[in-house]
Amino acid sequence: MRCMVAMALLAVIGCDAPGPAFRHADVTRIRIDQSVFAVRVLDLRAQAIRLNAEPAPRLAAVAPRGVMAIEKASGCRVRRLEGDAAVMQAWLDCGGQLKPLPRDVEFECQIDVVYDSIADLSCAPI
Repeated sequence: MRCMVAMALLAVIGCDAPGPAFRHADVTRIRIDQSVFAVRVLDLRAQAIRLNAEPAPRLAAVAPRGVMAIEKASGCRVRRLEGDAAVMQAWLDCGGQLKPLPRDVEFECQIDVVYDSIADLSCAPI
């Protein structure tokens, strides 16, 4: 029984573990609708790890929220996205600088307006 509890605890602790390239990057936690992401930004790359459980998630369903979270955390536009519904890696275009959110703070974001597949988000610290 103790072994099972220890394994479950290790699984939960490991859910937010970044890839080796992002291990020293600061994390920003962002909630968009039902998805919660831990976003780490390093130079012109970012990694978003989805922290919550969702029934049968597909990248196509989760990616728009992941892109929004990365753009809010980095202050840059996502120009390329790879990965799956749990871990996404993005390459950033920081030419048209957006206003990034502060690091090491957890935020909840609401989708305000969606037009032509572009969404405006308003975010507040939790």
